[in-house]
Amino acid sequence: MQRDIIKIDEEKCNGCGQCVPNCHEGALQVIDGKVRLVSELMCDGLGACIGNCPEGAITIEKREAEPYDEIAVISGMAGKGTNTVVAHLKHLKDHDEYGYLEEATTWLELHRNDPGLDADGILAALDRKPEPVYVAASHGHHGASCPGSRERHFAAVPAFAPPTADMPSQLTHWPVQMHLVNPNSPVYRGADLLLAADCVAFSMGSFHNTHLKGKALAIACPKLDHGTDTYIEKLTVMIDTAKVNTITVMMMEVPCCGGLVQMVRAALAGSSRKVPVKALIVSVEGNILKDEWI
Repeated sequence: MQRDIIKIDEEKCNGCGQCVPNCHEGALQVIDGKVRLVSELMCDGLGACIGNCPEGAITIEKREAEPYDEIAVISGMAGKGTNTVVAHLKHLKDHDEYGYLEEATTWLELHRNDPGLDADGILAALDRKPEPVYVAASHGHHGASCPGSRERHFAAVPAFAPPTADMPSQLTHWPVQMHLVNPNSPVYRGADLLLAADCVAFSMGSFHNTHLKGKALAIACPKLDHGTDTYIEKLTVMIDTAKVNTITVMMMEVPCCGGLVQMVRAALAGSSRKVPVKALIVSVEGNILKDEWI
């Protein structure tokens, strides 16, 4: 994967270590009298360490590197204290890395009862604000002008018989949202990938047994998600490194959902492997309108 990552000029580096405490992700260490990047996985490439190098030995370059893993960073950082975690989160916020920020805050919310972790204090220090209230008339991008947001009403199809037991879920792993998934996770290795729009499972009563069963899931919304370039990078890793077997893209009939196929096409264009891709379009009533290999 091509991404921004720090580069250390060993001739300029005098091993003072002033940059190390400013890398809250823990990617830098002084080894044998020089600062070393000890984990590409932990380097966010945002350069908080650069301004703390008196010798100008640290720069940022774009090169092949393993994907940055925010979940690994935040889970390893949790024991370093509230101030360190808050500094890291504010660093992400200042650089508009809202995808990584969402991963980190979601992890904190899930681990808020862990002993020694003041998740509530960290989130309060971050000054998390509620999302702005949506007013359709004031936002042309998400407003009524979008045909996909047109209000519709339709009757639910009655069941032929009452269920005798809860239908079991076919989901085999977590997380599934594209901002949160690790493309190198074992669940994706050699798997049949199902990339579904967020709304698909809510419109289809048969989603689990008919479409999810036997597949590794990832979900996304090309209209509302931010930082979707990261999705393309993750899909490329799934194709080249995890070596997914097939990709099935399930989209709603609304126009914006076509962005899912565009992401897959962009990932394939940058991949060394080619995999079969199937596209399914689902109506808002939950019917399959199109099912074809592309």
